[in-house]
Amino acid sequence: MSDILLKIGTRGSPLAIAQANETRDRLMAAHGLPEEAFEVVVIKTTGDRVLDRPLSEIGGKGLFTREIEMALTEGAIDIAVHSMKDMPVLQPDGLTLDCYLPREDPRDAFVSLRYGGIADLPEGTVVGTSSLRRKSQLLWRRPDLKVVEFRGNVQTRLKKLADGVAEATFLAMAGLNRLRAVDVPHGVIDTGDILPAVAQGAIGIERRLDDTRIADMLAAIHDVPTGERLAAERAYLARLDGSCQTPIAGLAELDGAGRMRLRGEILAPDGSKCFAGETAGQVSDGARLGEQLADELLSQAGPGFLAV
Repeated sequence: MSDILLKIGTRGSPLAIAQANETRDRLMAAHGLPEEAFEVVVIKTTGDRVLDRPLSEIGGKGLFTREIEMALTEGAIDIAVHSMKDMPVLQPDGLTLDCYLPREDPRDAFVSLRYGGIADLPEGTVVGTSSLRRKSQLLWRRPDLKVVEFRGNVQTRLKKLADGVAEATFLAMAGLNRLRAVDVPHGVIDTGDILPAVAQGAIGIERRLDDTRIADMLAAIHDVPTGERLAAERAYLARLDGSCQTPIAGLAELDGAGRMRLRGEILAPDGSKCFAGETAGQVSDGARLGEQLADELLSQAGPGFLAV
């Protein structure tokens, strides 16, 4: 098998490349393959090309995956490596997601050159984010703040902070950890204060449904606990019909004794309303727990809330 060239499709950001390399390294270790047996193929997505408009204006989920999935379907690559928080809950015909790497820290990070946390921000402070979820959650808690559109990689965002475009922003702890970005001034936000995006911190590996060779290779690196958590979170997201236009947060946690706790919240885009809840049960019932929690939140919010 050492002469097999496996093509790994990914976005071209430093974080996406780091995730593709982690996937490659795990496959090398699991199957005794040399680095030369792999090729990382960078594919530019719609979300990467359109940088001058908010994500919510240029489409829903799929902005960072569509072109990569097309390459996978056409056979130009063998597997696709994704940040799972970017993934739609349904895959295109002929593709499947059944391999997840061990989940990184799912929490958000507060990033500022001047302030230590959200509570330290003076009234009227400008905060930058491209995430509708983070914007809504922040305005729900601090309606006195001003939120502006803020996109780009870690260094671009730090420069915007230095230039005074905003006083603070948010990043995912998982990304900072994977990039080993120890020089980024940040504080960790407890999930009790800001609940993360569904599947934040998880890497998923997509393949062609009929490719048994790849299926066997990926089975060796699949992390079962991450898969169990995402089964609940993505069932919850699917029931809510979540998209980039919908501020939704959710997090499943395992207690190590076969039980799961699932928390979630849905918000109005302007942060004027927030409905939150949680449920718990057996890990094996994860998908049902996700649907149950989604139904509870939809009942709280009332008809048409997510269509606003």
